[in-house]
Amino acid sequence: MAKFSLNAVLIVSVFAGWQMTAQAEENNPERPRGDYGVTLQPFAAAAAPTPRGHVVRVAYYVPRTTAPLRAEPVEDESPAEPSFLSRDASHPMVPGKYAVVRDGIAYAPSRAPQNVKNAIWAVNTLRRKPYIWGGGHGTFNDYGYDCSGTVSFALHYAGLLATPLPSSDLCHFGERGRGRWITVYSRNGHAFAVIAGLRLDTTDLRYGSDVGPRWYAEPRDASGFDARHPAGW
Repeated sequence: MAKFSLNAVLIVSVFAGWQMTAQAEENNPERPRGDYGVTLQPFAAAAAPTPRGHVVRVAYYVPRTTAPLRAEPVEDESPAEPSFLSRDASHPMVPGKYAVVRDGIAYAPSRAPQNVKNAIWAVNTLRRKPYIWGGGHGTFNDYGYDCSGTVSFALHYAGLLATPLPSSDLCHFGERGRGRWITVYSRNGHAFAVIAGLRLDTTDLRYGSDVGPRWYAEPRDASGFDARHPAGW
């Protein structure tokens, strides 16, 4: 019984001493403190050594990147439809000074001289005619046309030509150079014209064949051609 009492006294003494030491450390003003006044607790023991051959995996925090913004696809805008002044089949017209072709029909520009409009509207009547070598030379009104016969037809209805001309003679038509409203491009063997911005040609460059009188919005290479225009234009 005496032995038990002695052990109890020793335990109480050790606990009391530890409590007094802890209070003294807590009240020590020189002891380092962390953020917000929280006392930093020292480590009592060193970290256990890593066993040889043991792989230590460390998780690193990787900032989450923001995916780059991608532009939304934009559909190609179609060219604006011209505002037609007249859709009359025999006298189609658009505002401005450039002709427009729709479904094979040329719309004359409102600012063009009247004889240029007349030439455009007259050529529209040929758009289904086939290509025929020599066509349009015996008469302006034929069932088929070749290249120079087509150009001669347009010039005739513009009031600029009395009789059809072959391509070799068109090389000397009017004056040298391009005109404001009508330009004739000619060489031995072929001729075409540009009227108010549209190409009048019997050759379809897409298929490389003679198809007859047709309007085209696309130009063609004029290398080797003589450019001529009506005198005074």
